[in-house]
Amino acid sequence: MKKTIKFGVWALILLILIPLLYVGGVIVYGTVTDYQPEETIQLSTWGTSEETIASNSFTFVIWNIGYGGLGEKEDFFYDGGKGIRAEEAQYKTYLNGIESTVGGFTGVDFVMIQEIDTNSKRSYNTNQLHRLSANLPGYTYNYATNYQVDFVPMPLTTFPTNAYGQVQAGLGSYSKYTPTSATRLQFPGKFGWPKSVFMLDRCMLVTRFLISNGKELLVINTHNSAYDSDGTLKAGEMQYLKDFATKEYNNGNYVVIGGDWNQNPPGFAQNSFNKSGETYDQGIIADDFMPEGWTFAYDPSTPTNRSLSAAYSPGQTSTDLIDYFLISPNVELLNVNTMDMQFTYSDHQPVKMEVRLK
Repeated sequence: MKKTIKFGVWALILLILIPLLYVGGVIVYGTVTDYQPEETIQLSTWGTSEETIASNSFTFVIWNIGYGGLGEKEDFFYDGGKGIRAEEAQYKTYLNGIESTVGGFTGVDFVMIQEIDTNSKRSYNTNQLHRLSANLPGYTYNYATNYQVDFVPMPLTTFPTNAYGQVQAGLGSYSKYTPTSATRLQFPGKFGWPKSVFMLDRCMLVTRFLISNGKELLVINTHNSAYDSDGTLKAGEMQYLKDFATKEYNNGNYVVIGGDWNQNPPGFAQNSFNKSGETYDQGIIADDFMPEGWTFAYDPSTPTNRSLSAAYSPGQTSTDLIDYFLISPNVELLNVNTMDMQFTYSDHQPVKMEVRLK
């Protein structure tokens, strides 16, 4: 009887210790291997382009492709759903659709992609950066890492083999022209430890292009913080972005910023897409955030992002507008529209813009 009791006690101790050792070990390993980039990193340029800038009018497309794993049938555990990654066959369907869609962007001057994986468990270790380049022949492209973790243990309620796992992802910018330089700029701020170990290192990817009048066109690909409950991280990122952009404009350059801002643009009627009355509040940029003459360019008629608490259901799923552009006063907006794809391949929709340099 005593042996049975002792065995039971030890079994109980092991049941408690094993999860604690697992979590503790993951945190220690993650801390030791934590990706900590410098504020400024010069980036390589891949691909070749024979195009020269001979016009003052340009087209842009931005699209958060959700690493090919967040199409219409998916939900996500971090947003109230249960899904961790799409089934492989379904993932391939999404990725094929993304590749086909990007192939349709041929002729667009600048294509700016967010959440593009290079070697992640969630996307079956596909190098999406290079795969998408095959659909944009004659384009150069640059890549900035913003998510590099050897092992993401969440959700902790699953068996370790079912966890999110390895992630290598970032921003990809494709262009018909060859940039004079490409730079990764690290945004300030981060979540507290140990959460910071497993979250993104937010940044912006800046590519510079020489214009015939001797000035530069700066094309900036951004993906700002999400899951930032009090807005502190977003505020720091936005101030950093504002300071950088206004300085470049004051130096006489043209500035175009586009991407997933994870907040509504100034003047947008929040929750205007949610007819059921459900709120989907991700914050909004103040009307007077940028100096006079700067323009936030977006299409107010079509949502760009959907909730991932469940699979997409038209008319039922909460949607929002968080993907758009910001252009400097010396850039004239000609047109901007969101491509309504019913969130078939991603939880975001592409946005296309046409501008003319003044």
